[in-house]
Amino acid sequence: MSEAIDFPSIPTKILLPIDFSPSSQMALEMAADLAQHFSAELCMVHIIPFFPTTTLPDFAPEEAFVVNARASAEVNLAKCRAILTGRGIKASSIVDVGNDVASSIMEVVEREKVDMIVISTHGISGWHPLVFGSIAEKVVKLAQCPLLLLRSAKPKTTAKKPSERSMEWW
Repeated sequence: MSEAIDFPSIPTKILLPIDFSPSSQMALEMAADLAQHFSAELCMVHIIPFFPTTTLPDFAPEEAFVVNARASAEVNLAKCRAILTGRGIKASSIVDVGNDVASSIMEVVEREKVDMIVISTHGISGWHPLVFGSIAEKVVKLAQCPLLLLRSAKPKTTAKKPSERSMEWW
């Protein structure tokens, strides 16, 4: 029998893995509400997938890809931090590069002493998650702290009208 882990009842640092998709925007709204309710810090993390050089075409140098992805993520995260700070929420952000996104997220959890994770699924079905696996599923299996998994609706072919409480984060 495994040893029971004692969790604090009120989170002080909430981690939100974010990829700037519509489902992660919904997760950001939920995480912001939780952080505000509990007076917790909201730490957003964006992991840039590290691809072996054999998977990238010759005309797309890996270093340029990472530099451009990091710059774009930093701009989007700065916008999110400004909105969160305007709402009175303590916010921070991290951009990392990793070949296993779920493991990179778990490294941030440990390094930053996170006591709650909010993560969304993308609602993708079919062969892709079966072959490549779901990052959210891996994080659920690896997490040693409370985790809120927000299930997204399956992607639709038509544009969805944003909810009235939806903010434009990026």
